[in-house]
Amino acid sequence: MAQLTAGMTALLEFFYKLTVSMGIPNYGLAIILITVLIKMLLLPLTIKQMKSLKMTQQLQPKVKEIQEKYKDPKQAQQAIMELYKQYGANPLSGCLPLLLQMPIIIALYRALMKFPYTNEAHAKFLWISNLSQHDKIVLPILAVLTTYLLQRMTTNLQDQTQKTMLIVMPLFIGWLSMSFPAGLALYWVVTNLVGAIQQYFINKMPLDIPVKEETGPNEAGRKKRKNG
Repeated sequence: MAQLTAGMTALLEFFYKLTVSMGIPNYGLAIILITVLIKMLLLPLTIKQMKSLKMTQQLQPKVKEIQEKYKDPKQAQQAIMELYKQYGANPLSGCLPLLLQMPIIIALYRALMKFPYTNEAHAKFLWISNLSQHDKIVLPILAVLTTYLLQRMTTNLQDQTQKTMLIVMPLFIGWLSMSFPAGLALYWVVTNLVGAIQQYFINKMPLDIPVKEETGPNEAGRKKRKNG
């Protein structure tokens, strides 16, 4: 993690020097550029995640059929997992981009906490007096709103757990943002905004995948016996 933090510090300094060469020296702008770079690098994983999510949503009618068919929860769960495996769907795939971001967020947090702002005047961004300090109002509110926006674009409202997380997660992120350096909260807000833009265009992509007719784990065996 120390090496990742050092790399993030060097990256922040690189993008800051880039803003200097552009004639608009600002650490906030450097953080935005880092955010866009990270989101672009994660874009292939994001697209793969959304394909799997869409497939999972398309399989919900068959999942309900299985749940009605098998009264034993373990047997039903096994049948559902076999169904997901058959169609290449992974309900947990949505966690991957977030898990990949966690080390980045931690490294950026440490980098911003220890970053030697060589020019404090350039550590001011819009209403934020210093990106290493806390913003307890505006950025936390923006973090809540943008987190909700992005989650709303990807949440299956038929799933009660996801509906609950749609409310809980934005509030949790907002609460964390109150204690984070403003630079880290800015990173999260911009991440959500870029993610929402990406999601808008991903939703326009032809990701619909036709669902096959087989429904349970024993369907193939029954068909063989029927044909025999």
